Order: sequence, then C-alpha cells, then structure tokens
Amino acid sequence: MDNAPADTKPQARPDLPAAAVPITIQSPSAQSIALQRYYARVQEDLLGQGLLRVDGGGVDTPYTDRMIARNFERIALAEEYTRGAGLQPSSGALGEIKKWTIPVRVGVTFGNSHSPEKQAKDRDTISRYTRRLARVSGHSISMVSSQPNFHVLIMGEDDKAQLRETLDRIAPGMEASSRAIFLNLPRAIHCLVVAFADRNSSSAYRQAVALVRTEHPDLTRRACIHEELAQGLGLANDDQNARPSIFNDDEEFALLTSHDELLLQILYDPQLTPGMTADQARPIVWDLAQNLVGGPS
Repeated sequence: MDNAPADTKPQARPDLPAAAVPITIQSPSAQSIALQRYYARVQEDLLGQGLLRVDGGGVDTPYTDRMIARNFERIALAEEYTRGAGLQPSSGALGEIKKWTIPVRVGVTFGNSHSPEKQAKDRDTISRYTRRLARVSGHSISMVSSQPNFHVLIMGEDDKAQLRETLDRIAPGMEASSRAIFLNLPRAIHCLVVAFADRNSSSAYRQAVALVRTEHPDLTRRACIHEELAQGLGLANDDQNARPSIFNDDEEFALLTSHDELLLQILYDPQLTPGMTADQARPIVWDLAQNLVGGPS
C-alpha cells in the first residue's frame, strides 16, 4: 500500500456520463487467478500472525500528545518516494504541509472484471468511509457520481486496457513515471495513490488517482481503500514507529485508527496551510496535539 509523490496538475477532462451498456464478466485469466491466490495467502498469513487488526487500537496501544506530534511530522511532512522518480525512496527529509483546500469529490470506477456483488460492497465501503473522513477532518469530502477530483480505480490484471483508457481520460498529463507504475504495478505493491498539486502551489492538492487491485480478498481490499484515501488527503508517508496506525508497513492495523483520525484532524486544522515548513508547522502541531490528547507526554 503506497503513496506515490505528487506531480503537477494533469489538466483532467470532466467525466461524461457513462453509456448504459451491458457488461459481460469474463473468466479471469491465469495471471489474475495467480494474483488472487497470492493475495489470499498474504492475508491468511497476516491474520495468522494477529495482524490486520480492525479494532482501531486499544489498551495495548497507548499514545501521548508527544507521540502524536512526532508521528504527524513523519507521516504528513515526509514523503515515501522522490517526486518524479517513480518508486525511488525519498531521502526521508521533512517537506511541507500538503492538503486539499477545495472540496474533495470522490468517484469510483470499477474494472469490468469486478463482479457486481463486489462492486456494491466496495461502493458502500467507500461511501461510508468518505463520510467518516469528512466528519473527522472537518473538510468537505463526499462521494459523487460525476466530475470527481479524487478518482478511485478498482481494477485488476484483466482490466489493463480499461485502466489505460481511464488514465487517458481523467489524467492525460500524468507524469510518465507515475503512469508506468499504474500500468505495471509490481506484485509487492498492493495499491497506491498519486495526488496532484495545483500548478501555482506544489502543496495544494487539486486531484488524486488511487488504484486498488480487484484480486485482493475483501479485508485487504478494504484496507487499501482506507489507506489510499487517507494518504491522498495528505498523510502521504509511512513510519515504522507510528502505532496504532495504518501508516506503518508492519500491517498491524487494516483500518483507520483513532490515532490516525487525530493526524487527519490536525492536518485539516485551518491553522496549517499548504506549503508550511516543518519549523512553521511544529508549534501549531504541538499545541493541537496537546489539546486533542492531553495527559502526560
């Protein structure tokens, strides 16, 4: 589950209403079946280790205001990958506050290989989750049926042609390195999101595109939806010390936690604006963390 670096705004064209045409579900290819089996084993192994928790954290995962402030810096101000360099890891240096200042309009596009039953389940998951993200952040985030600016693509190995056509339509100016990742996603990467900034401000997001593989079993697919939508809002990095959190590659938690909600709440506080440096944001973040958590640090 990964967040790719932002590029400039890709000049997306407005979505047009899709023609009502019948969709025939074809039998999955050998490649898709192999991926389904692989990800089923991955999920089974993680669950067997007590990972992919859905409880959001508990008495075994305490955190303090100081931990929240520290984790916010690593997750919201650092980036996982170097901008414009594909999947090359970043230096880990702290950057700027990155967030949306316009309403986030989430739209979902399903690959033709995804069954109607799973489409309905995923649509419900995304609808419920966008409402939660809006409530927690205080920002305007909604699921829409037309003209989205946050595109969630749920497609699989057998939807490559459809994926290519969709990217041509919604993000024709996407950097070649980012496009190549979408079209040739390594098996080790379960899902990803790319957030695009406005041309006049490299830190004010205007569009995002997330890709979730249809080959995932239900829980892992839901985990991808939770992480990529939250990362596309500006919590762009993972950190091994963040707990309880989905922004940690240890896969302990599958779904957004109470800790992660606080990070999102801090990010969308109006005192933090896109482009703020770590030094500018730090005292504000510290005050917000103390007010939200309190107690000994």
